[in-house]
Amino acid sequence: MDQPPITPAHQTPLFDAYPPPQIAARVCQVGLAKVTVSVPAMIALALLAGAFISLGALFYTVTITAGRDVAAAPFGLTRLAGGMAFSLGLVLVVVGGAELFTGNNLIAMAWAVGCVRTSQVVRNWLWVYLGNLLGALGTAALVWLAGVHTLGDGAVGETMIRIARGKIALDPVSAVARGILCNVLVCLAVWLCMGARGVADKIMAILFPISAFVACGFEHSVANMYFLPIGMALTASSAAPIALADAAGNLFFVTLGNLLGGTVLVALVYWFVYLRREAAR
Repeated sequence: MDQPPITPAHQTPLFDAYPPPQIAARVCQVGLAKVTVSVPAMIALALLAGAFISLGALFYTVTITAGRDVAAAPFGLTRLAGGMAFSLGLVLVVVGGAELFTGNNLIAMAWAVGCVRTSQVVRNWLWVYLGNLLGALGTAALVWLAGVHTLGDGAVGETMIRIARGKIALDPVSAVARGILCNVLVCLAVWLCMGARGVADKIMAILFPISAFVACGFEHSVANMYFLPIGMALTASSAAPIALADAAGNLFFVTLGNLLGGTVLVALVYWFVYLRREAAR
């Protein structure tokens, strides 16, 4: 009887994930590559990420909107369905290739090791944040011009306004805390993707962390770059328009929370566990 071929010990099956120490090393390698990208390319990729996350946010909005003549689904199931829909955004970013501010907070690992300079990290974060904002604003404008808010006899537009008003109603402490919790899950999703070997693996790695943060009502700065402008556009002629100052305030505190969650609670924790000794050599 023929014997099946023996796989050499040094060869890892393609369906096996990279172990955490290798993920940490890969995150550092990717971080170094990200900070050395030219500014025009960085902005272009950031524009794409802003648009991708906005499309995920739009998909989420339509998914959680109940029809006027249809009984609303149970709260938890609606949030879960919305979270799965929103996952589209990060799938497009990771698989399609783009630069997302929240995910790029993992560059702090490469900074802690000493692979990249502080100026390179700040440069990347600033340009990517700007590009994400422009991409989200452009997508919000297209969504408004397309009249997507009129779907469901205007129910989708009402959901858009309700989402935006809910965000500006958050107090600073809640906005920061929700931002921290959000980017812990986003960066963990990116971390898991770095351990994946195939596209299907990456999609599955994204699905649960992203669905969790959306279902739990945590705050994502780049998503809010879309949610708030579309809400402002739809309430501009109303008796109680959403003010630019309120939108900017929410974005500031959520961004601060995202930064703390991604860098301190994910990047630097994993650096401490897996790469601290290398940095000390």
